[in-house]
Amino acid sequence: MQKTGQSTINDVARIAGVSKKTVSRVINRSPLLNEDTRRRVEEVIAELGYIPNPQARALALRRNFLIGLVHDNPNAQTVMNVQQGMLEALHGTEFEMVVRPLDRGSATMLDDLRHFLERQRLFGVLLMPPISENDSVARLCDDIGCRYVRMGSAMLDDTDHMVASNDREAVHAAVSFLIEQGHRRIGLVAGPHGFRSARERRQGFEDALAAAGIALPRSMIADGNYTFDSGLVAAERLLDVVPRPTAIFSSNDEMAAGVIHAARQRGLDIPRDLSIVGFDDTPIAAHVWPPLTTVRWPIASMARSAALKLIAGGVEQEPAVEEPSLFLSTLIRRGSVAVPRE
Repeated sequence: MQKTGQSTINDVARIAGVSKKTVSRVINRSPLLNEDTRRRVEEVIAELGYIPNPQARALALRRNFLIGLVHDNPNAQTVMNVQQGMLEALHGTEFEMVVRPLDRGSATMLDDLRHFLERQRLFGVLLMPPISENDSVARLCDDIGCRYVRMGSAMLDDTDHMVASNDREAVHAAVSFLIEQGHRRIGLVAGPHGFRSARERRQGFEDALAAAGIALPRSMIADGNYTFDSGLVAAERLLDVVPRPTAIFSSNDEMAAGVIHAARQRGLDIPRDLSIVGFDDTPIAAHVWPPLTTVRWPIASMARSAALKLIAGGVEQEPAVEEPSLFLSTLIRRGSVAVPRE
């Protein structure tokens, strides 16, 4: 069969003996097809040299084949991990990703978001925390008819619009591990105010201490904002406490790296003088010395699932493929935790 370069979806459907809708499903990688049909249509597409025209389809649908990522997150590694997961989901489809940072503290945040969504005519949008934690943002997406999925550290919406992790339970398990090693003076480098993740992780920390009957003095808590520098400052405060903590839980790995740096500046040995646990399991956790014991946050998998929820069925509005909404974080034990000297 000769390639014409001018083939249409009608040509593909006629030669393959299927409907245009079936061809569209093949193009959009729909799972609602048997393999024989999919293979036959793909062979015809290849023989004809048919190339879908996303611009024409977008014009007809009044939607672009764009999936947005909206965030206001101080941790660049977290944003990169989310992008990685989304790109894995979009690979081989007609969809592309567009990223838009917002200032959640701005009085015009909702107007800025509306302008972005309407101007780009997005097919759907993934909302990262802490913006995802704002119910007004979800209502805005509903109002203008834009598909959305929220990412968070707890369930904030129904399962079609949510991917969440079990931060509270995961931190409870991590701190319980420190307690099992014999630690009783455990400091906390908390996350920034206004982040649900910071609140969930702090609650898990407090719950673990309470379950073990361990008091938590206010002096054992120092606030951070998910950055290395804030972890450094928080560690200085905690290590000034007398008697100082024998272990510190940091609400993310980047701040934990700051804790390690501060401890080393004081000549402390890790983990003999100070045990440290982080959260995320970013590359930094395996690269610091000693390698960091941390909670592995499956954020790339969460982002992948969120993107698949958004593009499920493509433009044919088929029933959504069942993608998980709850992702379990797990403790990764490395060399930064030991039994306390005392």
